[in-house]
Amino acid sequence: MGLSNLGIFHTVIGVIAIVAAVISLVRYGKINLTGLSGKIYFYGTLVTSLTALGLSKHGGFNAGHIFSLVIAILVIIAGLLHYRLKDSKKARYFENFLFSFSLLLSMVPTVNETLTRVPIGQPLAKNAGDPVIGITLLVLFVFFLAGSVYQFRKQKRTVELK
Repeated sequence: MGLSNLGIFHTVIGVIAIVAAVISLVRYGKINLTGLSGKIYFYGTLVTSLTALGLSKHGGFNAGHIFSLVIAILVIIAGLLHYRLKDSKKARYFENFLFSFSLLLSMVPTVNETLTRVPIGQPLAKNAGDPVIGITLLVLFVFFLAGSVYQFRKQKRTVELK
């Protein structure tokens, strides 16, 4: 697979963060920073985004690095909303959306790197433009939209009940 030590570390932490996000989404219906899985996603995503800055298949600073910075910024803003505006109902909507959007954006390089490397020797995709990558990302985008609507409606019901 040709991964450097930093690449291996980045990948392991990234996979742990994504698994934690899925656990949090299943358990709470959102990436919940009050739960351990939400905290693992938060810190794991920050570490993964920052370590991505030291990685490059194509040499030099590129669009992937900007992508990583955007993900880090989304997670930081969501964390600030969670910790600084605890009593704001509106902040919860933005927090939930930003965490979910950061997860969707995290899946773009994850899908691309995974499908162009696995299985070793005969990867499922030839390059980033392969249709299997586009279809996979489209399916994830549909899940993101459905999940965002679910989160919005669930939060609205929670607010109405109080």
